[in-house]
Amino acid sequence: MKVTDFDFHLPEELIAQTPLENRTSSRLMVLDKESKSITHEHFYDLKNHLKKGDCLVLNDTRVLPARLFGQKSDTGAKVEILLLKEEGQDTWETLVKPAKRVKPGTEITFGDGRLKAVCVGESNHGGRQLKFIYSGIFYELLDDLGQMPLPPYIKEQLEEKDRYQTVYAVHQGSAAAPTAGLHFTEEMIEEIKASGVHVTFITLHVGLGTFRPVSVDDILEHDMHAEFYQITKGTAELLNHVRESGGRIITVGTTSTRTLETVANKFDGKFEEDSGWTDIFIYPGYEFKAIDGLITNFHLPKSTLIMLVSAFATKEFVMEAYNSAVEEKYRFFSFGDAMLIL
Repeated sequence: MKVTDFDFHLPEELIAQTPLENRTSSRLMVLDKESKSITHEHFYDLKNHLKKGDCLVLNDTRVLPARLFGQKSDTGAKVEILLLKEEGQDTWETLVKPAKRVKPGTEITFGDGRLKAVCVGESNHGGRQLKFIYSGIFYELLDDLGQMPLPPYIKEQLEEKDRYQTVYAVHQGSAAAPTAGLHFTEEMIEEIKASGVHVTFITLHVGLGTFRPVSVDDILEHDMHAEFYQITKGTAELLNHVRESGGRIITVGTTSTRTLETVANKFDGKFEEDSGWTDIFIYPGYEFKAIDGLITNFHLPKSTLIMLVSAFATKEFVMEAYNSAVEEKYRFFSFGDAMLIL
């Protein structure tokens, strides 16, 4: 299976640069896997497709304001840092630009010295291990000094930080938002619950590797990055109950999907309290064990995300839907429109 099988032409003007004023007013493309029908609606119509006893599963990770701008202590040269993963003892895996300026032993200061970092290691592609030095609480400093790590295809400045967070974000740790969840408001979630639909949460901290196009020709040669996930005992019990009662499990986003499929694979199709690191790679031919429906945004060509969606709804049907989205001028990627597959 070739990466080029998952390519499509996307006019640049369809890449959404800013979020809509009302989160729920995004468009919603509805795909019926059985009839192979495609209908065009709005996200606020989602409740019309949910039934009493179904369960929505959302990812409650919170995006770190992980982009920091600092300068080298010795020369004053400007340096941009992107926090990727906490490794313990105030040390982080990061991406640095320009990486050639930062060698082991280099000190960088941020916010007039309120936060400092020393390079303690190097890795490929601009990767650096940085040990941070500070007084107070690190995450409070980060909230004050950091910026949201918007994807490179978004050129506009984000006026409100919270628009790159879901309204239910709780657990700090992501380098990018689980974007399918950006369409929900608290009021919409309460309305869905009131209709008899269960709503529950898992946590998966999204890494930047999620969004990178696959660089090999044969997708079987692709190495997936690992991401931390957690599912609570209460969520596991609820999902088992929904399954046993004949309800549908509908994941919000590919991150929720990867978490549930990881757990279901580990426990013979059942759900149990669990946490750890997953590098599950889902592509056509994969047999789903956990989910019955999926809400997702429109993804980059040749990405692992479009491969996952193609595994759930078949590559032919998904590529037909993407071509329809281009024709109908849907908005793409993080701040774009959504798709529901049932």
